Amino acid sequence: MGIGLYVPGEEDLWFRQALLADPATMGYNKGCQLGFPEYHNDTGCIDFPKENWPGWYARWVGAEPERFYAYLREEESGDFLGEVNCYQTEGPGVYEMGIVLHSAQRGKGYAGEGIRLLLAHAFGHMGAREVTNRFEPTRKAALRVHVEAGFQVIDEKHGLLALSLKRQNWRPDTQR
Repeated sequence: MGIGLYVPGEEDLWFRQALLADPATMGYNKGCQLGFPEYHNDTGCIDFPKENWPGWYARWVGAEPERFYAYLREEESGDFLGEVNCYQTEGPGVYEMGIVLHSAQRGKGYAGEGIRLLLAHAFGHMGAREVTNRFEPTRKAALRVHVEAGFQVIDEKHGLLALSLKRQNWRPDTQR
């Protein structure tokens, strides 16, 4: 498959802008009533104008161990496939993660590999004790790749599954 994590430069944020503006990619976010001005409830898209790039970049890139952000990139072609991130939620060592693949890249096995790469970074470089995620139970493909990576469903409330993977249960050599 040959994908890797790529920490973008600010000049690379055109891809994040395109990702967030694509209704097919952001459809999972449609109708979530997120309530901030850049969010479009009818499509799930989020505006990310160029004037917002410097502040967003300063907050998310180079901010370890509080947060980590990277693109998933196909190593041979250099094409960007999606994005991954994690950020501290309950103090040091506990992180919430996220992954968004461009709609054209879904169904190719990139999500599972992207989650494995992010977990390796979180547990191997950031000192994570636990990585969590939350999403709707209707997102069956997302649930499948998370469980394959070792996550366990720990709760369901307010229409969201809560998943967790603790360091002691992470098996980087067997989760492929």
